[in-house]
Amino acid sequence: EMFQKVNVPILGIVENMSAHICSSCGHEDQIFGAAGGKRLSEQYGLPFLGSVPLDTGIMKNTDEGDPSVVSEPESPVAASYRDIALRASGELAASGKDYSRLFPTISVKEDE
Repeated sequence: EMFQKVNVPILGIVENMSAHICSSCGHEDQIFGAAGGKRLSEQYGLPFLGSVPLDTGIMKNTDEGDPSVVSEPESPVAASYRDIALRASGELAASGKDYSRLFPTISVKEDE
């Protein structure tokens, strides 16, 4: 509601710390309950973009400057981030607004 009051567009809901993943055995435990982000998205009529687990690997990778999608690209955590990014970009594209003027031009050049 806060974002709606100040007219900030909302692309959707991302549930953070959706489940704890044990760093020893990989067991997933719903310590904060299940599907809270999905219920919130339904309550407010917003798209559910996905969920990110509570995983110490995320903290470790981030502290070392290597995001999980780079350091562990095949992991479930990396898959979660990619899925959320895909859904968020889809929502942004579907909004019909042109944000291109807000971003610099990026070019890739071959090393000489």
